Amino acid sequence: MKMKTGEFIALSACTMMLTALGIDIMLPVFGELREHFGLPEKSTATAQIIVFFFMGQVAQIIFGAMADRYGRLAILRIGFPLYIAAGVAATFAPTLSLMYVARFFAGVGSSAVFMTTIAGVRDRFKGDEMARVMSLILTIFLFTPVFAPFLGIAILNIASWQVVFLTPPLFAAIVFVWSFRLEESLPKDKRAKINWGSFWSNIKHVSTNKIFARYTLITTLLFSVLSSWVASSERIVGEIYKRPDLFSWIFAGIGAVMSFCSLMNSKLAKKFGARKTVKWSLLAYLIVGLVLLVSTLMMGDPPPMPVFFGGICLLMALNLAIEPNSSSIALEPMGDTAGIAAAVYGTFFFFVGSGLGALMSHYLVDGVVSIVIGSVAFGAISYWLVLTDRYASALNEGER
Repeated sequence: MKMKTGEFIALSACTMMLTALGIDIMLPVFGELREHFGLPEKSTATAQIIVFFFMGQVAQIIFGAMADRYGRLAILRIGFPLYIAAGVAATFAPTLSLMYVARFFAGVGSSAVFMTTIAGVRDRFKGDEMARVMSLILTIFLFTPVFAPFLGIAILNIASWQVVFLTPPLFAAIVFVWSFRLEESLPKDKRAKINWGSFWSNIKHVSTNKIFARYTLITTLLFSVLSSWVASSERIVGEIYKRPDLFSWIFAGIGAVMSFCSLMNSKLAKKFGARKTVKWSLLAYLIVGLVLLVSTLMMGDPPPMPVFFGGICLLMALNLAIEPNSSSIALEPMGDTAGIAAAVYGTFFFFVGSGLGALMSHYLVDGVVSIVIGSVAFGAISYWLVLTDRYASALNEGER
């Protein structure tokens, strides 16, 4: 029986949830993980478990080309087993280094599942209907950071941290079986041949486009702050502020505000346009970062909990008002190369952003000043990139 729209939306949301679930459910057990591997309390090594998962998204650029050549289902059925196998391997890794490797490949599997899900939506729906379907899928997807930490703690209360780590691959196995009800959304007559010469030529063409490079860099810099927060949130709450009992509530609360801001973003973009939304959101981001930096310097590092987590909450929420608009501006001039541009964007965004985030996380030992400085520095660079966008300035002149 053919899959109906409601079932397709539910399945797509579950496949996209694997990325968030593969991160957020594990955060509450990092303390047990440090104890298991004999790490000191001040160790920032557990943050790399998240970083390597993000870095696995570098495979998007290859999977994007393969999905256009061999169809969506072929890549989906590579991604699921890889995510499941790597998740199990990470759970039973005898050393932290091997766990990093397994987490990287889990991220590779996740990138294949995530990318083919979005491509499948694009294949099946057009225009306003596609926007409606993606909105429903993303609403469910964005709810994951709210409930996942509580689920991790609930499992930890009755089982070990290994069971928490096994939960995402177990859920993936169930969704994988369900996915066999999907039909291929890219007919054979519409599949593109892979010409590696033109493939690399297109990458060069995309990467040297000034608008694309400018706005991709903006989202990458801001994502580095977000990735540092996600990777280090458990340590910040539990070790730096000595309140591990509040971690799930703080993380979930910030996630809820981020979800709300993401839903509000479409209204802002519709009313003011993508460029103005990015410009004013970045100004707000920079102001919040500067207030947080001054507070940290004046009140001490770390500053009082309400000050720091209030500031982080606003920064993360503003990030979700900036990223969708910035990505749409980056991809706007790409035309026939939009597919490869999206793959380059996703690869650079995750790989470079998570690398910069790892650098910030490395210095989050006794205080939080590194992530605060990072937010100000990257916010300032991003705001400068928007102010010096000559195309946007020409548009503004035209409006006058």
